[in-house]
Amino acid sequence: MLQSKKLPRLAITLGDPSGIGPEVILKVLADPALHQHCDLTIVGSDRILQATYQQLQNQGFQAAKPNHLRVIDLEPDPSLPPLEIGVGNQSSGALSFQYLDTAITRTLQGEFDGIITGPIAKNLWNLAGYNYPGQTEFLAEKAKVKRFGMLFVARSPYTGWTLRTLLATTHIPLTQISQTLNPELMSLKLELLVDCLRHEFGLENPRIAVAGLNPHSGENGQLGTEEKDWLIPWLNQQRDRYPYIQLDGPIPPDTMWVKPGQAWFNLGKNAHDAYIALYHDQGLIPVKLMAFDRAVNTTIGLPFIRTSPDHGTAFDIAGKGIADGSSMKAAIELGIELVNNRINP
Repeated sequence: MLQSKKLPRLAITLGDPSGIGPEVILKVLADPALHQHCDLTIVGSDRILQATYQQLQNQGFQAAKPNHLRVIDLEPDPSLPPLEIGVGNQSSGALSFQYLDTAITRTLQGEFDGIITGPIAKNLWNLAGYNYPGQTEFLAEKAKVKRFGMLFVARSPYTGWTLRTLLATTHIPLTQISQTLNPELMSLKLELLVDCLRHEFGLENPRIAVAGLNPHSGENGQLGTEEKDWLIPWLNQQRDRYPYIQLDGPIPPDTMWVKPGQAWFNLGKNAHDAYIALYHDQGLIPVKLMAFDRAVNTTIGLPFIRTSPDHGTAFDIAGKGIADGSSMKAAIELGIELVNNRINP
């Protein structure tokens, strides 16, 4: 007899409870098809979910009933200021941190296979006393991993082609990028990416494009020397190290995104399987231009799957019922896919 496949067990954190996280989660979980493909648990606050559900009902929007969902209930600290929809504060920052902390702890204990993280406000984490650049860094610290990366994934609604963009550096000032980038860091990121493409996406012989740092990739040293000094020699070394992959670069940053843009909108088929951007905006401006409502942030290098919608808390529209749940749905769907690739090879 064939053994039945295990359903992925996913924890979904509410994110900042004063933002759009509760709204988009309840909207997306109203789709019964999602529940057929995974075992979902919300790590949040039942009272917030109930209030959000009632508000969406009054506004005429479809939403999942919290009573029909599995919820790990965490209540606000009564010593902190009260929560207010659309206005983040110390209390909402503290609670969003506790949601994630609880989800990671229980995942590491074996209760879940992966985590879908709702959007948080980093400044409110800091206000609550948790000084991390973002959720990615806390996930890595809590999981005790030093090798991790931020990969953005989006599937085109026009062609089905998948855009995968890895950031070599993440949340650092522009003035620190050139000093932070080096062959050791790039080798670590490439190794993570090659491993992820093989084990999570089934790509044994991927084509990977690497961006240059300077305009025109330095123009042979006329517009910057990083490419000539170390990036091109590093690429040549990596081609010898990974003979089974196609590694192209350094590609001028202003032209690297032409082929993926064509592949996204069905104008061409010569795009790479993955792209390495050297800094945050170099990678995320094109990702958000093409796939703002579909892109998913996934942390690679963790002992479990983590995905997240690629948008923020949107305090300005919280409580109005108009938040788009597409990115949250994409994050859950990608989480299901990646966990399945791990537990049901």
